[in-house]
Amino acid sequence: MTLTFEMDPAVDRALRDGVLSLWADVSNAGGSVGFVPPVTPDDIRPVLLKHLIGMTEGGTRLLVGRDAHGEVAATAFFTFNTHQLMTHWVWLYTVMVHPRHQGRGYGRDLMAAVEHTARTAEGFEAIEAIRLTCRGGTGVDGFYAKAGYKEVGRVPDAIRVAPGDDRDDIVMLLPLT
Repeated sequence: MTLTFEMDPAVDRALRDGVLSLWADVSNAGGSVGFVPPVTPDDIRPVLLKHLIGMTEGGTRLLVGRDAHGEVAATAFFTFNTHQLMTHWVWLYTVMVHPRHQGRGYGRDLMAAVEHTARTAEGFEAIEAIRLTCRGGTGVDGFYAKAGYKEVGRVPDAIRVAPGDDRDDIVMLLPLT
């Protein structure tokens, strides 16, 4: 069984609820996607709303992976740069695979779909690289390295997960050219 990926899906209640549920489940399982447990979909809703506004304005695009039942099982948000000197690369945010799918290779599939999208999708013609950040101390930087991303920067203790628990903010880059 694999995921089916779709770029720029229609945003309806089912998609919004699916992304919110995924995001809460990933966060509550310890995933480093902007929150620390415990969180609810209502806690996440304002951040998702910012992504959705970015989508309607054209600066953000969503890649969604659905499982065999059609449920949202994975996401990645691309955000285009507005600074005129940085329009040749995109940010990748909120890269998630539902915890129930861990160990099935869906993370690798998601990252392959991300790269394929950046290389081939309409609107990405001038994109030469994908840049993302990840939280140190989770091991996810090793996962991204296996997908071809290189660490290009690190800010020590930039992320405060809890009092006394500061993590590095790791910047990673995947050149597409």
